[in-house]
Amino acid sequence: MSCAPNASHSPIFLLLGFSRASIPHGLLFFLFLTIYLTTILGNTTLVLLISWDSRLHSPMYYLLRGLSVTDLGLSTVTLPQLLVHLASGYPAIPAAHCFTQFFFFYAFGVTDTLVIAVMALDRYVAICDPLHYALVMNYQLCAHLLALSWVVSILHTMLHVGLLLPLCWVGDAGGHVSLPHFFCDHRPVLRASCSDIHSNELAIFLEGSFLMLGPCALIVLSYARIGATILRLPSAAGRCQAVSTCGSHLTMVCFLYGTIIWVYFQPPSQNSRDQDMVAAVMYTAITPLANPFVYSLRNKDVKAALHRLLRQKRVNS
Repeated sequence: MSCAPNASHSPIFLLLGFSRASIPHGLLFFLFLTIYLTTILGNTTLVLLISWDSRLHSPMYYLLRGLSVTDLGLSTVTLPQLLVHLASGYPAIPAAHCFTQFFFFYAFGVTDTLVIAVMALDRYVAICDPLHYALVMNYQLCAHLLALSWVVSILHTMLHVGLLLPLCWVGDAGGHVSLPHFFCDHRPVLRASCSDIHSNELAIFLEGSFLMLGPCALIVLSYARIGATILRLPSAAGRCQAVSTCGSHLTMVCFLYGTIIWVYFQPPSQNSRDQDMVAAVMYTAITPLANPFVYSLRNKDVKAALHRLLRQKRVNS
């Protein structure tokens, strides 16, 4: 495909992902506002609770706090802009804002997947080598792993933003380019371009696949060893306790990695735009929303810390 002379590097994008939705925009606005406010409340509560309660000052909760921070960023990058578009009925976003949203979305999103993988390593050491857990998974190592996750994520995102900037788009008479999505996601932006995107697609397939398959392999290998260790435990109570410590993390792995692989690593012919939208809502809205509830409802330490905080507030008042 070749670009016409009126093609632009900085058009106005129209995010029309919900334009064909049968649900009224007012109802969608209320739904996503509720999701966003609950996500902010849940993750902020988890971050403050882990910071406040000394009983939660362990590597596992240090990593969980890092995951909650990235989830806060992930939902804040996409949902407020969506709420503005639903309220105004004019879903336009300038190219500069679109690429900025793209950058921060992928910076937070890739960091999320890497932190999930680091948490799998933490669970592996805790269950397979519990005697050395405190020595191996110390705060210094966790801080280095979180910092490395951010560095890798930012470098990955800068690569793909750099490949997007030279592209051109042909707009309508008003200079608008329609995107069948509710935020500036990679695939819709590329598909709308009139430029040659083979280098972009190659980068997604090679570098993106490596960045996804590496953490996936770490998670699979960790849980393979965890499963083998659990099966060798002599008591049923010990096996149940070991499984319960991994249940929350496995739930988040299925939420996050399942939807990302569905969207980005299937041939386009096997994906409909509606399916892409549903999956995108899952990993931009539902996964950050689910994180604090999965870890609080299934975790007796977090629930106990919350009860202690509420009791202290009642006593102080």
